[in-house]
Amino acid sequence: MAALTPLLSSCILGGQYTVGGTVTGLLGSGLVLRNSSGKYLPVLASGSFTFPSGLDNGATYSVTVKTQPSNPTQTCTVVNGTGTIDKADVTNVVVNCTQAGRFAYVANETAGTISGYLIDSSSGALTPITGSPFASDGTSPVSLVVDPDGTDLYVANNGSNTVAVFTIDQTTGALTLSQSIPVGNGPIAVAIDPTDTFLYVANETDSTVSVFAISSGATASAVSGSPFAVDAAPTALQVAPVGGTLYVTSLTDASVSALTIDSTTGGLTALVGSPAGTGTGPMSVTIAPSSTFAYVGNVTAGSISTFSIDTDTGGLTVSGSPLATTSSPESLVVDPSGDYLFAANVTSNNEVASYAIGAGGALTLASTAPAGTLPTSLAVDPAGLFLYAANSESGDVSVYSIDATTGALTAVAGSPFAAGAGARSIAVD
Repeated sequence: MAALTPLLSSCILGGQYTVGGTVTGLLGSGLVLRNSSGKYLPVLASGSFTFPSGLDNGATYSVTVKTQPSNPTQTCTVVNGTGTIDKADVTNVVVNCTQAGRFAYVANETAGTISGYLIDSSSGALTPITGSPFASDGTSPVSLVVDPDGTDLYVANNGSNTVAVFTIDQTTGALTLSQSIPVGNGPIAVAIDPTDTFLYVANETDSTVSVFAISSGATASAVSGSPFAVDAAPTALQVAPVGGTLYVTSLTDASVSALTIDSTTGGLTALVGSPAGTGTGPMSVTIAPSSTFAYVGNVTAGSISTFSIDTDTGGLTVSGSPLATTSSPESLVVDPSGDYLFAANVTSNNEVASYAIGAGGALTLASTAPAGTLPTSLAVDPAGLFLYAANSESGDVSVYSIDATTGALTAVAGSPFAAGAGARSIAVD
């Protein structure tokens, strides 16, 4: 994880309790945070931050962005930034910094390659990166994720039981292999916590989750206790943007588990009352940016399960009945604003649907748009302008502009864009 160099005083001034958290994705310069006490804090890099002025017990706090970073221009948003001091330091404020998507990457399962693209910031269109496609350094790549700082790409190679780590050239988007990590049997999904500290790998055949510590883009040895046993045949996993919880779906048990992440070790502990039941065939899980709702796509049942998240414990509570869909939702993703949920429907409809998120996390169908054959993975660019769908059987990527008012999807000029055989998973940097 990148080193932190905010300007801090040598001692805590004022009250005895401090307010702080983590900045992720910061690439530009000039970010300044403000607390409600009127104090400013310049932050120069991703990492942890703490305001030097303390607050008394019972005092309210509100962390906001005073100045956005530039060169490159980024938009930083604050999650979990308000509250009341309750006899403890505040350490869970998260500041996420993003910019318009720069690069997109697709794991081509059949071809055994990674397709890389430059993203046109105005249209969302894709242009192959020089050198693409890149060898996946394993067989059957099925899942990939870009780290929160946008510097590294992690690829799960299902057939060779490894995760390949690639450094992303910040100018060209080209990939350079930096490490290959042995994991469990049948790795099917990868995720990274918002602080860019821990890597999580779901091993479907072993029914485990492997956990690794991340340091400066490389991955150290597995953390103590790894791999951790989970419910049978884990198919997807997602770390909550705030709250320190990992959510894992189980294909065999038709459930989703909530596991508390130890912020120091990265270790996992199942929450009391977990797992929660889903529909049959849960294949994806996504979390709203506020970490207040979780959604699970049930392929066999053809439905989407909605859960409320306890903001204190991370526990899940069913919120209404599963929503029936027109076809099986293989992949789900929520846009950065938290206003819309997008679903890749893989059965005969071969379409992407958008749902408006209402009170209590309720979903209302907003629109549908044609996709390629067997859309299996979705990604939204960091600015929330475009939606990308990897179509496995047609081996291409559908790209849509997102109407910020209605959530409606419109295919961009040139869509779909060619990928490799078995385009299984997509990630956007």
